[in-house]
Amino acid sequence: MTDEAVSEEATYDDSDLEEVPQSEGGAALTESGVEADEGSIGELDLPPAIEAVLMVVDEPVATVTLAQVLQRPEADVAAACEQLAGEYVDQSRGFVLREIAGGWRYYSSPLYDEVVQRFVLDGQRARLTQAALETLAVVAYRQPVSRSRISAVRGVNVDGVIRTLLTRGLVEECGTDGKSGAHLYQTTGYFLERLGAASLADLPELAPYLPDLETLEAEL
Repeated sequence: MTDEAVSEEATYDDSDLEEVPQSEGGAALTESGVEADEGSIGELDLPPAIEAVLMVVDEPVATVTLAQVLQRPEADVAAACEQLAGEYVDQSRGFVLREIAGGWRYYSSPLYDEVVQRFVLDGQRARLTQAALETLAVVAYRQPVSRSRISAVRGVNVDGVIRTLLTRGLVEECGTDGKSGAHLYQTTGYFLERLGAASLADLPELAPYLPDLETLEAEL
């Protein structure tokens, strides 16, 4: 090198640097205060990101869970889900987005029930027997309820049917009776999901369809 060759060192003022907010663990935060991973998940377009996640689930996903995965505020995720649900209805799509059993999930549109029923019922899956449906109805309307009480209402032994409902994930144990010590049963979130109901309050009134249970029990 000659004497004229002089290296230049770039200088800068620390005040010119924009401070990047950090979490307690040192990770960068997004404007919403959510930690950002390397891939900038929080920068993805929210509605299609929600669609992508919900396409691979087999049970409803809570809004808070979606918010954590997508690194966005819970309020924004809830608004985006509502937006998508409305768009699907307006477009008469073959599926709908519903908030069921505490979470969001895709369902086939009621407009195409006949087509879906033909596909599902054409030997594609086993249906519950009449005995199982009756037992499930008793649990749904009388829960928490013991096997002996269910048997009293139906007038038959229900041990085998209860095992079937437990296996299908439609009912579950929920403690014991304080007096008899018998196991008590209640319906599950999966039951509400399959029924398409948000809560037990959405069940139809029992009186128009079945005799009064108190009277029936008294007779038995």
